[in-house]
Amino acid sequence: MCSGASWRALRRTPLVLAPTWLRSNYRGRNVSLLGGPVVVVTALAGCVAAAALGTAATRRTAIACVVALAAAGAAGIYDDLRGDDGTRGLAGHLSALLRGRPTSGALKVGALAASGLGAAVIMSRGLSWRALADGALIAASANLTNLFDLRPGRAGKLAAAGFAVVLGIGSAAIAPIAWCAGAALGTLPGDVREELMLGDGGANAVGAALGVGLVVVLSQPARVVVLCTLVCLTLLSEKVSFSRVIDRSPPLRWLDGLWRADGERPAAA
Repeated sequence: MCSGASWRALRRTPLVLAPTWLRSNYRGRNVSLLGGPVVVVTALAGCVAAAALGTAATRRTAIACVVALAAAGAAGIYDDLRGDDGTRGLAGHLSALLRGRPTSGALKVGALAASGLGAAVIMSRGLSWRALADGALIAASANLTNLFDLRPGRAGKLAAAGFAVVLGIGSAAIAPIAWCAGAALGTLPGDVREELMLGDGGANAVGAALGVGLVVVLSQPARVVVLCTLVCLTLLSEKVSFSRVIDRSPPLRWLDGLWRADGERPAAA
């Protein structure tokens, strides 16, 4: 896959060791944040190709994907590189904003909301209550995917499951989503080996593309159910550690540890 090939090429360059792009993961190992830009660029390239080669419906989906994942990816990469003020969680960023102290995280939330709505308006060909709900679904999918990016490969595996559902249901306009799925899966081997991480940039972009895919293939009632589920999980994450829940469930712990360098061992939240 293009993203995997791009990463293999990048890791042979001095850029991969530049301090700007290195972060310590949960085990204290230095891991490259370049996984995010690789996913964003390759997914965007795939969407452009799909738009050029596809039908009008495919072009509409591709443009929506470009709007959603480009903004989500750019805001996430900015947060990866500049978000060092210690504020955590959606509530923390919004609280800081209300106190007159905007954070990079608050900027990212705004970008996710605006780009999600923009993508939904493109797909529904106008602003409506349905577009507002679909925009919220895309933004919530981007945010929740990022919330799971706390262990190697976790966000990638979650996205892979979501993309499998979307591609399994299918649609005449699904080609751009398939490109985005390929971009996400291409970085998964490097992610689980702790060579790279998606970071906010990659996880937000992948989640946004997945959200667009869900809007394309699901009925409106199903989209409302998915949106409510995403919102509930996001609110739950403010109080509950997903890592602890996963570590205490043997099946989830096994899936989470699958292919990882540290195996199935539970880790502190």
